[in-house]
Parts: sequence; structure tokens; C-alpha cells
Amino acid sequence: MTKVKYFIKDRAIYMFLIIMIVFFSIINKNFLTVKNLMNVAKQVSIFGIASVGMTYVILLGGIDLATGSIISFVNIICAYLMVNAGLAPGWAILISLLSSAAIGFINGIVIAQFKMPALIVTFATQTIFGGFAYIICNGIPISRFPDSFLALGQGYVGPVPIPVIIMVVIFLLGGFILNRTYFGRYFYALGGNEEAAELSGIRVKGVKVLVYTLSGLFAGIAGLVMLARANTGQPNAGLGYEFDVITCVVLGGVSTSGGSGKMSNVVAGVLIIGVLSNGMVLMNINAWIQMVVKGVILLLAVGIDCVQQQRLLNVKSVSS
Repeated sequence: MTKVKYFIKDRAIYMFLIIMIVFFSIINKNFLTVKNLMNVAKQVSIFGIASVGMTYVILLGGIDLATGSIISFVNIICAYLMVNAGLAPGWAILISLLSSAAIGFINGIVIAQFKMPALIVTFATQTIFGGFAYIICNGIPISRFPDSFLALGQGYVGPVPIPVIIMVVIFLLGGFILNRTYFGRYFYALGGNEEAAELSGIRVKGVKVLVYTLSGLFAGIAGLVMLARANTGQPNAGLGYEFDVITCVVLGGVSTSGGSGKMSNVVAGVLIIGVLSNGMVLMNINAWIQMVVKGVILLLAVGIDCVQQQRLLNVKSVSS
């Protein structure tokens, strides 16, 4: 009975995803078409890519509110380098990714060295680099990119969109780091008990810096995919994206207290948000109501996590 209960609990998010797909398929006959499902996959690719870095951050018990601003900053810096500075797409992409990783590195250094709250640090960098995005382009969108760059967001390999391929590769890489490397074990150790991790010889500060650097890097990749897909660099392109990415990760079962969560469940969380958003659009539900629904889902996900953590604490206190 315990095994059955564990199996149901472990697969609950996938069951919920299937229920949502069945529901929207009944409500709208266009939902389950290949064209629409590919559209859902393309829409969630940006969330999916950025959610890998956010998963690492939340596993540590941290938060990264700079994700949306990094996406916006990369949108503008890459567009500016290609259009205004005349750089080749390859160099523009490289500089943009280095910039996004550097922002994450700065966050990690400040959080680790000065022990400042991640919420405050990443909120500050969110504001700073969101402002830099406007300064670089003077608030004016930048467009007209080379076709070789646009393929990153609009191209296909056979019937599969390139953004979806990039998302799958990033998820596989993210899962490999988490499950097959000692870094991944360190992420869980720090999130479970930072003091114990430090006493066991783990370089806590170095791991924190690495995690926030990776979060910045993955957000940068998401920003590049968004830029290539939209064919326009907007200084507010990533506005609010950190909220959707955090929702995907928490909905995927990664504990906000840190120390527990699986990348495979984050994939399901990303798909649920994509299916939900697409289904509500097909039902002609306006954007404001969609915001309310997503907010309620995030609140419920965090609430369930808090209840589970409290139960674990109660069990440990009883057993001790």
C-alpha cells in the first residue's frame, strides 16, 4: 500500500497534466491538433530553458528575480551588437551569453560573500539591468536580424522547431548535471542543510556562485531564443517572466525550502503552464483572468509544499 501511495504521489503531476489535456481537448477540438501542440511546445521553450537554472537556485533554497531582466538585457545587447555594431551573429551570441552569465556571477558573489538575501540582491539586479536595457536602445525596439540568427527561434529540423530541440537539450543537460555529477549532489546537500554541507567539506560559497551563474546563463539562452523568435529586441521582452519560471519550477515539485525536487517533474510543470495558457487562450479567457489563475496555482503549489515540509518536521520530531 505504501509503494502504491508513493507511486501515485510521485506521478501526480503527470496525472494532472493528462487530465488538463483531456479537459481542453473536450472543450476545444483544435487543442489536440499537431499544429497546436507544436505551438504549445514553442511557447513553453523559453520558460523551459530558463527553468533549469531556476531549479538549481530554488534547490539551494534561494530565488532569482533577475531572470526576466536578463532575458530583456540579452534581447537588447544581442540585437544592438548585430544591428548597430555590425557584429556577426556568432560573436553577438557569445558576448550576450557571457554577459548573462556575468550577471548571474555577480548575483552569486554578492549573495555568497556578503550573505545578503537572494531576494534583495536579485531584485536589485533585476532593476539595474532592466534599466540598462532601456539605456542601450533608448527605449526603441531593434529589429532586422540576419536569417542565420532567426533560425534559432524560427527554424525547424524536420517537423520539430529548433526552440523545442534547444529546450530538450537544455533539460537533458540540466538533468545530467543534477543527477550524474557531484555538483548536483552539492546542490541537494546545500538546500538540505547548508551548515552540515560546509562541515562536510563542500565549498558552499563556490557552489552558490556556480548556481547563480548557471541561472544567468540559461536565462540568457532563453533570451536569445525569444529574440530570434520575435525578430525584434524589446527592452521589456522578459518583463514578468521570472514569475512564470518560478511557477513552473515550484509546480514541478521543487521545494521552496530547498533540498528536494526532480528535473523530470519540472518538465511536467513547464508543460502544465504551457497547456493551461494555451487552453485558456482557446477558451477566449482574457489575459487578466489568466494572471489570476496562474497566481492561484503558484499559491497552491507553495502552500502544498509548506504543508508537506511541516509534516516531515512533525515526523522527525516524533521519531526523535
